[in-house]
Amino acid sequence: MEKIIQTDSGITIDPLYTQPVPMNEQPGIFPFTRGIHATMYRDKLWTMRQYAGFSTAEESNKRYHYLLSQGVMGLSVAFDLPTQIGYDSDHAMSEGEVGKVGVAIDSLDDMEILFKGISLEQISTSMTINATGFILLALYIALAKKQGADLKKISGTIQNDILKEYAARGTFIYPPKPSMRLITDIFDYCSREVPKWNTISISGYHIREAGANAVQELAFTLSNGKAYLKAALEKGLDINVFAKRLSFFFNAHNHLFEEVAKFRAARRMWAHITKELGATDPKAQMLRFHTQTGGSTLTAQQPHNNIVRVAVQTLAATMGGTQSLHTNGYDEALSLPTEAAARIALRTQQIIGYESGVADTVDPLAGSYYVEALTNEVESKAWDLIHKIDAMGGAVSAIEQGFVQDEIARSAYQYQQEVENNEKVIVGVNKFVVEDNQPPEVFRIDDSIRQMQSDRLQALRARRDNEVAAQCLQRIREAAQTTENLMPLVVTAVENYCTLGEIADALRQVWGEYKA
Repeated sequence: MEKIIQTDSGITIDPLYTQPVPMNEQPGIFPFTRGIHATMYRDKLWTMRQYAGFSTAEESNKRYHYLLSQGVMGLSVAFDLPTQIGYDSDHAMSEGEVGKVGVAIDSLDDMEILFKGISLEQISTSMTINATGFILLALYIALAKKQGADLKKISGTIQNDILKEYAARGTFIYPPKPSMRLITDIFDYCSREVPKWNTISISGYHIREAGANAVQELAFTLSNGKAYLKAALEKGLDINVFAKRLSFFFNAHNHLFEEVAKFRAARRMWAHITKELGATDPKAQMLRFHTQTGGSTLTAQQPHNNIVRVAVQTLAATMGGTQSLHTNGYDEALSLPTEAAARIALRTQQIIGYESGVADTVDPLAGSYYVEALTNEVESKAWDLIHKIDAMGGAVSAIEQGFVQDEIARSAYQYQQEVENNEKVIVGVNKFVVEDNQPPEVFRIDDSIRQMQSDRLQALRARRDNEVAAQCLQRIREAAQTTENLMPLVVTAVENYCTLGEIADALRQVWGEYKA
């Protein structure tokens, strides 16, 4: 029976408003410009996530339980910098950074605590992790096995997008070629063992945060996606299998209409890219994406203004057809979000989802002359950039030549100049400024966390079978010099309580480290 949706005035809302158009402009049908599902949010809202992780696994676990109690539908885990670049908390390089920008995860012990009281079979988890994504995935799988979960039912995502690290963010470890090998090993392993897992979230978010504009974010992200497709094809993987588990991660900024156009263009472009590379299954041609509101748009001045910015960005993401969304806390220009700020951010999604009417019809801005023209213009400019990258030999070559980095730097400089010259208004920063000598409450992380993590590592190394752990690490080193899939060996290693830093070091010994 057709679902009836009405406005507060009793006006019935049709599931889709359109002038007669070719079938390929219908939602759920190639090239998916109007959405990947025929009914979009009428049947089910986007997944409302809150990105959280800080301090120890115990503290993050408390925040996760709180968020789940407030209506979060999926968890998104933030990891601290040592975890991201493959150092244990007791390593000299970790000093001053343990637990600061995310949670510290050194071993299976920490993973068990992080998800204590949370069934991995019942929750979808997104992990923002790249260079060490293969280790965190192995830890998650090992924990799921300990919980007795059916691995065929485990769902979630690892970001696992190393190319944007070289281009924009910097948390890489190994050179590009072995890093790409790790990614294709994950594609192969998960297609067999964890088929519902999204093996990569190709990220435009950090490209945008580094200073790219909307067109650059789209072009560079899809170019990276194309590179991953080609790497998997060269390994002999079936695009109709592995492409179904690829997802994307985009930024939502303040220009409501350009952001909506960007998301619509992204779906259309990716559908053509996958089709040209041999995908025939519609699900392998669909661009599914998570969105996060723009961290770089948040201001330390008049931080409560950020609540409005996040609401506008939430509208852009949802009217653009996102599959899941994280909304930033208003205080994140000053610190990690307080519990109150995280709650307001979640409520922003809930109000828009349940009260605004955005979810009542598919692609609500479709047919707007403005939005349709913007969609075409964004797509055209993005294709121009992609063709330049293809002419250089693809995304990896373009990054190695510094093209992508230079383009982002140029865009960031231009934006900053426009702000400083008052050509671009930032409310509360260069216009409508007020003197406010009362800074809001901020969230602080205690430096004693490093000692707590170090003590836990010492206890772990004392009780584990160190001979077995050493054998596991040696097998990883040996396999790294062959084409053997590394994932089964890494899962075995973490199950035997090898630490994240030890596994990362084993591969450093074989592949070395990349220097920009």
